[in-house]
Amino acid sequence: METTAAKLKMLQQNLATAREPAGAKGIAKREAKGIPSPRERIDMLLDAGSFVEFGALVKQPGVAGALYGDGVVTGRGTVEGRPVVVIAHDQTVFGGSVGEMFGRKVAAAMDFAADIGCPFVAINDSGGARVQDAVTSLAWYAAMSRRQLRLSGVVPQVSLMLGKCAAGAVYAPINTDVLIATESAYMFVTGPDIIRETTGEEVTLEELGSAYNQAQYGSIHHVAPDERAAFDWARSYLSFMPSNCFEQPPLVNPGIEPERTASDTELDAIIPDSDRAGYDMYDILSRIFDDGDFHEVGDAAARNMITGFARVDGRPVGVVANQPLVSSGAIDARASDKAAHFIRLCDAFGLPLIFVVDTPGVLPGVEEEKIGVIKRGGRFFYAVVEATVPIVTVVVRKAYGGGYAVMGCKQLGGDINLAWPTARIAVMGGEAAVSLTQRKQLAAVPEEQRPEVRQQMVDFYNATVATPWIAAERGYIDAVIEPADTRLEIRKAMRLLRDKTAEHGPRKHHLMPL
Repeated sequence: METTAAKLKMLQQNLATAREPAGAKGIAKREAKGIPSPRERIDMLLDAGSFVEFGALVKQPGVAGALYGDGVVTGRGTVEGRPVVVIAHDQTVFGGSVGEMFGRKVAAAMDFAADIGCPFVAINDSGGARVQDAVTSLAWYAAMSRRQLRLSGVVPQVSLMLGKCAAGAVYAPINTDVLIATESAYMFVTGPDIIRETTGEEVTLEELGSAYNQAQYGSIHHVAPDERAAFDWARSYLSFMPSNCFEQPPLVNPGIEPERTASDTELDAIIPDSDRAGYDMYDILSRIFDDGDFHEVGDAAARNMITGFARVDGRPVGVVANQPLVSSGAIDARASDKAAHFIRLCDAFGLPLIFVVDTPGVLPGVEEEKIGVIKRGGRFFYAVVEATVPIVTVVVRKAYGGGYAVMGCKQLGGDINLAWPTARIAVMGGEAAVSLTQRKQLAAVPEEQRPEVRQQMVDFYNATVATPWIAAERGYIDAVIEPADTRLEIRKAMRLLRDKTAEHGPRKHHLMPL
């Protein structure tokens, strides 16, 4: 008869085997690649000692040579004390590819996250579908993807891309809220070899799917120098988010600096006297939120648009701002995509939105029209209209044309709209307005006098038309404020809007331009 001691010894042996299912060969493979084990990666994400594994002893039944875990480690733990469900691919088992038991484990983890209402984090380093499992692998890819519906907009979903991920291994991550990658990561639908065979095109791995290229395309929201930095970014991101859409995000250090500070006062001199002179929008953002803390999302793509998280009086908010140092802050197709995604993310989890505006409007050009600036700009407009969270807008300089409208104007859904005395709010800038409306008058002026007269017309337009006073007189701006008061005015606005509730009429779903 088998003894209890023998059974305990077998358990210990099985668990030890499950920790390194591919044995010494797998460890050597991992060391050759210079990558951590899946459990070491999980430990970098979670609070120390908090990980509880699910399904360590799962393996494909009735298959000779089946390995524990089936290529993925799943479980739960905490990040800053709050529950999180996590999965991590195991490169040493079938290349981290998806098989039946792999799919069952991940599907169960996703269901668990949905059931208890906590974030779901996927650590990706996968070879994609398991070829030898044929349609079974594809079926479980689909089963996992379908479960994202239960999670999307209900709990935060975070993906980390840490290796070469292709085909099915990229579709699930792209449908999570944010996708983080390391500099050494790659993602693509099909690799260079398959592209060469099917289309004859020659392309390098770097050109096709490097992390920085995919970030510029807008597929990746942050590129970290290494895995530790990637996990730190993920932890910081989660600190701004609620555990689910029905809860409030964490409150951090409310009530600090209740009066004007020296940093606030510096805002009074930050806007250059010349409309053509640039300045760095980050210099403003660092002064109008708590502790100057700003967690940027999408920093490598569409740098003319800045999106990220900050805190106002201890509460997380989403920030959408124009960057005048890049394309003068003009809004193009990629900037529209970036802003629309971020706005919908904040709205899903109840984070108020702060718009900080300095834009000459929509970027003109043939190439922009070809790549769909109308449709993609329409998505930006739709995301703002659809949002039900509090919206506070601060116009610091230019707010022209469609840029005025889409950057949280009152008529599109902004709750409180503020402007600095340096604001210029109009259909277009002075130079363009004079060219459009004063063409005949300028043509009648002697050529040698034309530049001087033109400048006089521009100055007159800027002094009488493109000002915050007309918008304030008509109630389109709630107040023109001193720049030094911005941080405290935003704080007051957030307190006023804290209990805002809004609902759209019943329907199956909205139809935004896709």
